[in-house]
Amino acid sequence: MKLSEAKEKYIQTWGTFATNWGINRTMAQVHALLLASDKPLSTDEVMDQLEVSRGNANMNLRALIDWGIVKKEFVKGDRKEYFVAEKDVWYLFKQITKERRKREIEPVIAFLEELKNIEDKDSVEAQEFIKLMDDFSSVTGKINNIMDLAIKSDDHWLVGKITNLLK
Repeated sequence: MKLSEAKEKYIQTWGTFATNWGINRTMAQVHALLLASDKPLSTDEVMDQLEVSRGNANMNLRALIDWGIVKKEFVKGDRKEYFVAEKDVWYLFKQITKERRKREIEPVIAFLEELKNIEDKDSVEAQEFIKLMDDFSSVTGKINNIMDLAIKSDDHWLVGKITNLLK
């Protein structure tokens, strides 16, 4: 397989995988394109290579910047904006974990706490409901703690822990 074919397959497949993880396909393809690029790319280059509209390219580039995994880079003598992806895979893992925790886990924790504050707590039905919310809170809290450990750890620590779990 030629390098150009491998890159194209990577970009397309990464976009397909991303939809299984609840991530916008085009956003994943833009990220994969920037990761595989050896130079900063302009919005026009992203549009051309992925065959997407300017609005779609801009929206997804901004989202990737918001996630902290892509940044703007200025090219001397050129007024266009260029973009580069963070290529440290461990940093990417931790940054994506941090953003997913902020967007998905923390709202669930707050939601569950709110649901436990019911006025008529004395009935059997209310107690069962509160216990159910406590159980959900416990699991969600553990997931939050695991994500926190991953975010704060270095790559050798987590790899060691995962290896020990798999033994």
